[in-house]
Amino acid sequence: MHMYGYRARVFLRSISLCKSKWHNHHLHGSLIHFSQNLTSTAGREFTEFATEPSMQRQVVEALHSGDRKKASDLLSDFGSRSRHSLTADHFVHIFEYCARSPDPLFVMEILRFMELKGVSMNNICSSLMMQALCNGGYLEEAFDIVDYLGGSQRLYPVLPLYNSLLRSCTTMQNIIQASRCLDLMEKKMVGKNEVTYIELLKLAVLQKNLPAAHLIWQEYIKNYSMSIMALDRFIWSFTRLGDLESAYKILLEMISLATRGNIPIARTVHGKVYTNRLDIPVPSNKGPGSTMLDLKENKKLDYCMHPPLMYIPDSISASIEQQIICMGNKKAKSTELAGLNGQKHPLLKKALSRSFDDIIHGCAKQKNHMLARKLMLQMTNLGLQPSRHTYNGIIKVVSHRSFGDAIRVLKKMQQKNLKPYDSTLASLSITCSKALQLDLAEAFLNQISECLYPNPYNALLASCDQLNQLERAIRVFAKMEQKKVLPNIRTCELLFSLFGVVNGHYEDSDALSKVDVAKRINAIQKHMANNGIQHSHLSMNKLMRALGEEGMIKELIQYLHVAENLFIYRNPSLGTHMYNTVLHYLVEAKESDTVIAIFKKMKLCGCHPDSETYNIMIDCCTILKSYRSACLLLSMMIRKGFHPVICTYNAIIEILLEDENFNEALNLLKQVILDGIQPDVLLFNTVLKEACYKGRIDVIEFIVECMRREKVPPDTRTCGYVFSAYVDSGFHNTAIEALQVLSLRMMSEDGNILRENTNFVNEFILSEDVAVVESQILKLFEDSEDELAIGLLNLRWCAIAGFPICKSADQSLWAKRLEGMQL
Repeated sequence: MHMYGYRARVFLRSISLCKSKWHNHHLHGSLIHFSQNLTSTAGREFTEFATEPSMQRQVVEALHSGDRKKASDLLSDFGSRSRHSLTADHFVHIFEYCARSPDPLFVMEILRFMELKGVSMNNICSSLMMQALCNGGYLEEAFDIVDYLGGSQRLYPVLPLYNSLLRSCTTMQNIIQASRCLDLMEKKMVGKNEVTYIELLKLAVLQKNLPAAHLIWQEYIKNYSMSIMALDRFIWSFTRLGDLESAYKILLEMISLATRGNIPIARTVHGKVYTNRLDIPVPSNKGPGSTMLDLKENKKLDYCMHPPLMYIPDSISASIEQQIICMGNKKAKSTELAGLNGQKHPLLKKALSRSFDDIIHGCAKQKNHMLARKLMLQMTNLGLQPSRHTYNGIIKVVSHRSFGDAIRVLKKMQQKNLKPYDSTLASLSITCSKALQLDLAEAFLNQISECLYPNPYNALLASCDQLNQLERAIRVFAKMEQKKVLPNIRTCELLFSLFGVVNGHYEDSDALSKVDVAKRINAIQKHMANNGIQHSHLSMNKLMRALGEEGMIKELIQYLHVAENLFIYRNPSLGTHMYNTVLHYLVEAKESDTVIAIFKKMKLCGCHPDSETYNIMIDCCTILKSYRSACLLLSMMIRKGFHPVICTYNAIIEILLEDENFNEALNLLKQVILDGIQPDVLLFNTVLKEACYKGRIDVIEFIVECMRREKVPPDTRTCGYVFSAYVDSGFHNTAIEALQVLSLRMMSEDGNILRENTNFVNEFILSEDVAVVESQILKLFEDSEDELAIGLLNLRWCAIAGFPICKSADQSLWAKRLEGMQL
């Protein structure tokens, strides 16, 4: 018999004598992990003696090669080929391989074979069997094994087995099975050790149960002295649960414990960090407030969501913080070790750094840049070097404030030769996209080697949509496709918004643009189908908006029916916005009959009209030229609790002007101003348009002066209506003077831009270099300064026509005459 079997039996005997006092490997020190170390050693011994005929080795090799039938046949020959009677030790290596693989099915086959041959199970094999079943996801079978061991007279399931089962339940996020395990542990009264507390803590995080986590903390400190590794796990848990205050207080206690020295932590041969102190189980407590019962029933305790950690008063916390500051003030070369009580302990520094990183990443989620900055300062004072992971969290924190701070942190990383993670570059790209720094955003995006989520691409596409940079958007989407980043519905929504509309400003749709839009929409929808993406109500709304912009009414109605079946009939609250989109474009297309039909259908579907709906319907009354219908809709709107806005009055005034009822329209305009509603240029242009067509110079001058007093700047349409009205009436000189005054007011609020900037006169208006002037004015259009460009063109045209240039609106006799009008 191998030395392995002897060592295992000696170890198990010592376990029973010491009443379950075993090592805690990384707070998972248990019989299972100890058996893993032993079986790994046994595996090495087994390899060394490969020349000796070994039936276990043959089974393991068959399993490793994937020949399960051969492994089963070899297992069935086990008894006949063995010179001695079979014991559990003859199966240890196979169990160990199945636990590492994991191979829960073959484990069950071994168990059936052992039962058939009358071979008794030992604790080592039962532990490995549990590990194989749990790692393989066979939780139900693992519970059966626990029941089987519980019925055995020779064996009894000990606490480490339950801890292993509980760990698997939490790892698989199976709360129901975890509750079952807790119930079984309470029933068997196996108690709790440090491993149990940590697993309960994971379960509390899984359930997002902060009060239970605080209860676990209170029970833990009542039964155990402080441990660096345990404090690390509690910091992780409170950070995940959003309680940064408690996590920070525990961190201060962790620092205080570290500076006192004598830290019982070590590393296993497999690289896992553990606390090398005895882990004595705590007896089971079935009384009120039992943590197991609270977690099993997922109770939410009655006290507040952020109860204070009573063991650390604020005065002590402040004292620890002051000590850290003092450490940072030391100028000696040994400052790096001062925070750790002069001990060079890499494992301790690693644990502290990990806890700092956890809280810093928690600060990123809660946008708590003040605490993050304090933590970075404390790390420096303690001599802990920030890692890539640390800077990743800091960049995510500062990204919420400004992209400039994020760039400065990145430069610090580069100074320390730390390469940022892909997630760090993604965060930087998103920050720059939100700040509309598209060149930087795209540069960071191109540096990402692997991106699992489309968020940074979506952020850049959204900024391209905002700035109307379609070429960049095409390039970004092509890069996304090249790197095989799977899009989501947000990506498709942005694609509809970016490429759904073909025509730019000042362009009308035509047959070719409609064909182009149809092709683009079909391409995007095909892309969605290939990636298994279903329409959202927002993507459908953007699709219908694209069709409406091109005046594709037939297709718009068809997709409305699709939207009704997908969203509106199931959830009428989503329909209001969609119906508003369709109604708006139907009004623009002057499809009044269809507008009325859809409005009625909208109410029948249970979609409640909002303020926008009523304004669209009142606008539809301008097509019908029905003042009475507009007043009825206005009354309904007010009864529903919606206040009329300027566009509401704009539509009603337009209806009055259609009937040439200028007096009533002007009275309504005066009432709007008296009611404190700020009129806009669209409202004034509505009156000016009708007054121009009817030759009402008096109304024209009334509106122009009203605009000046209400400080509403004119636009290009205002200039056109006023100029045309005077020209049509034969007042050519007045038309030129009015055009100059309105152009000046369009370029500057006070109309004095030329008097303050003489260079404008010489460079743009009076210059004889046509090529230079036109190129500079076209650049103004490219910079979206349309009003300034058109105003300059108007003034230049007046100068070319031979009229003197009015450098200020205040100098105009026409403007002075209007100022004397009584409104």
